[in-house]
Amino acid sequence: MKIMHVAGGGDRGGAKTHILSLCERLKRDHDIELISMRKGEFADEAVEKGIKTRIFYSKLVFLDYFRFVKHVRREKPDIVHCHGAKANTAAMFLKLFFKKHTTVTTVHSDYRLDYLHSFVKRMTIGKLNAFSLRFFNYYITVSDQFSKMLISRGFSPNKIMTIYNGLDFSTPTPSFDRGEYLRAHGLNYEGGDVVLGIAARLTPVKDIATLLSAFAAARKQNDRLRLAIGGDGEDMQKLQRQAQQLNLGRDVCFFGWVSDVASFYAACDISVLCSISESFPYALLEGIKEGCATITSDVGGARALIDHGRDGYIFEPRDVAAFTGYILELSLDVQKRRAFAQRLLSKSSSLYSLDNMAKSQVEIYQNILTIKERHKQRYGVLICGAYGRGNSGDEAILTAILQSMRQIDPLMPLTVMTRKPKATELLHNVRAIYTFNILSFWASAQKSKLFINGGGSLIQDVTSSRSLYFYLYTIFSAKRQKCNVIMYGCSIGRISKSFNAGMTKKVLNSSVDIITLRDSESMRELKQMGVTKPDIRLSADPVVCLTPASGEAAADYMLGQGINPEGNYICFALRAWRDFDRYDIFTKAAEYAYTQYGLTAVFFPIERPSDYAPSHMATVNLLTPHHVLTPSDDVALTIALMGKMRLVCAIRLHALVFATAVAVPFIAASYDIKVSGFMDYIGAPDACQELDKLNYNWLSGQIDSFMQERHDVSAPSLRLHELEKQNTAAARELL
Repeated sequence: MKIMHVAGGGDRGGAKTHILSLCERLKRDHDIELISMRKGEFADEAVEKGIKTRIFYSKLVFLDYFRFVKHVRREKPDIVHCHGAKANTAAMFLKLFFKKHTTVTTVHSDYRLDYLHSFVKRMTIGKLNAFSLRFFNYYITVSDQFSKMLISRGFSPNKIMTIYNGLDFSTPTPSFDRGEYLRAHGLNYEGGDVVLGIAARLTPVKDIATLLSAFAAARKQNDRLRLAIGGDGEDMQKLQRQAQQLNLGRDVCFFGWVSDVASFYAACDISVLCSISESFPYALLEGIKEGCATITSDVGGARALIDHGRDGYIFEPRDVAAFTGYILELSLDVQKRRAFAQRLLSKSSSLYSLDNMAKSQVEIYQNILTIKERHKQRYGVLICGAYGRGNSGDEAILTAILQSMRQIDPLMPLTVMTRKPKATELLHNVRAIYTFNILSFWASAQKSKLFINGGGSLIQDVTSSRSLYFYLYTIFSAKRQKCNVIMYGCSIGRISKSFNAGMTKKVLNSSVDIITLRDSESMRELKQMGVTKPDIRLSADPVVCLTPASGEAAADYMLGQGINPEGNYICFALRAWRDFDRYDIFTKAAEYAYTQYGLTAVFFPIERPSDYAPSHMATVNLLTPHHVLTPSDDVALTIALMGKMRLVCAIRLHALVFATAVAVPFIAASYDIKVSGFMDYIGAPDACQELDKLNYNWLSGQIDSFMQERHDVSAPSLRLHELEKQNTAAARELL
């Protein structure tokens, strides 16, 4: 590949390391050219590393941009890859005049915080950079947090890719006298002192003031603590005054700009970071490479790198008390300090190596070029369902469908119709449009090859005819837009009105290619309506294919809710339904389960906020211990939480599906055909009772049955996992 990297040329610190390391490694196998929009240290170091470098610099910046555009047109690179504000502006001019060039930028920082120190620069360079970013074809972020930041600001998730920084861990740092090095820079150091170190630009976003405050507090309890601050910047004098006011004396030293970062961190015991915003800081990797223990604020990819409490500590930005506690703990416990450092070095040298970063970058380039070719033809999937309404079951369905589509093709553009587009984009990292924005629906359908209706029970008129008409319209219209159409892992009915049944028959027969059903009752409903033309297959609810989160994650979440994860629990997942008001049945059942079997009731609202009311009605007079669990947006965690239950009693269908996925026994109160159909489908009709016939005696008898006899639910679980594969197979055929 022919790749042109573009940088402002004033890059220092992590950004410079990233660009030069990446170019140096990529030039081994690809045609790499580095453009610097400025003379100086950056360009000189690039040349020293053998990187083909060209400088466009004069006193007339617009002339530089014009020369850059001419150079790109002449060289015809496959991709123009930019880094930083000045380079982004150059790319904007390129796209204004020649749109066909593929441009990508790496977002190294929060562009809104880049010039906090200067109002003039913030309102000029900062604003121009923010404007220029909108012109790029693709964006590379160096942390998941920055991906979410861009999505929240209106950048398309389909154009964002993530890469983590990498460092060359294979090059050892030459040995030297640590004490002599530190004392030469002015630090009051003696053998046995514990040195904290940070190498960073001294700007507001790095929040060195918090470090000084935390260090001063910790030093009062451990007078062997020392602090080395490497870097320069506009906050230097302000921070030096703060150090004087805190009476830190020579126990803290400002080293100024550090060119030999490896030696700096090799002289330290603990590497610290206290920024309020970062991407994926090279400073952390540089400290880890030299054997430092690590304490960092919760920014960038810190949580991807560090397992808090096992190989490092993470604190919320500006939390002086927590920061102080972690500094003090590691400074006093040399064994823990060394254990943290060794674990983190072992992990980082494998996962965050320079080779891995270069490999990931090449894969991103290849993906971009592949996507560019695909734009010449119709491709992608448009997904329509009851999403963005706070229902954990529906969100689980969407998660499962997206997972399956990405298994078919990780590069496939996916678009979701949802009530809350922004929330859906952030939660699922996928392009989203408002459910009832018909113009956006038409535009998306025209570009997509496959339209997915589902899953869930969308084709029914029990809740309303309006929703049935809407879903039938989207199916009909998607087919008219020449999409292949699949109804994915769904239930049918009931459709009680004859007019609605006739319309459903007509639309499904004329507009649907394949229907995969999650229960056999739905198959009977379709035959009864006369739906025969689509290819109809039995499958399973898409949710059963999801992998639950770890048991440790579920335990941590339960502890956060004040629930002992080692306890014995019966889960109640209730919902409001028409005029049903006998929630005292569940109250008595919860008391019975506790007195007879020691099961504490956990009420689990699946849909928010509507499920809180029935849970409240069941618990308001409940005399035995119980909990109302606040559900998580993380579907994998929700399923893992269900796995912590001994028994599940549910009106909500997806509580039963979640329980099936983790092989937990369950009892169903059916308010709809989809619940009773599911129970029949898995061979457990005796554990299901119609809601209007539900009574305490039946429910307590079911609890006795499940607690006194062994019920193996692993077989239905395995069967559903196999059947669910029909959903993905059908979608693959239509793509």
